[in-house]
Amino acid sequence: MRHAVVLPLVGLLLTPLLSFPALAQAEPPPERTINLLVYGDDPCPQGEGDEIVVCARRPEAERYRIPKKLRDKPAVSGGPGWGSQVATMEGVQRQNLPNSCSVNGANGATGCTAKMLEQWFAERRMQQSRGEP
Repeated sequence: MRHAVVLPLVGLLLTPLLSFPALAQAEPPPERTINLLVYGDDPCPQGEGDEIVVCARRPEAERYRIPKKLRDKPAVSGGPGWGSQVATMEGVQRQNLPNSCSVNGANGATGCTAKMLEQWFAERRMQQSRGEP
């Protein structure tokens, strides 16, 4: 008895869904849509066949200019300046440069020796400035 009740309900629910695609396919969509910018008194071209042509009209003075969104300078966001960005990039890339004391860079061993010598000389200067022998 339960099956007899369920089947008509399923049929009632599916009937509108089955008829909807047939209604949607009554008019096919256009083959092609074209968006154009026309300047001054230039005519907007007519579409051929099933084409749709949409034209936006601009003044004649704008014909050979850079588009407005590219002309305007972007607002400064208050972020870091170029100098600090370059310093950061150089610091990050320094490990790949020669004499870097890194296994990644070229001449890593000579870079480590140079750093050891710089540290030794710095410590030596500190001792001399304190008056230690």
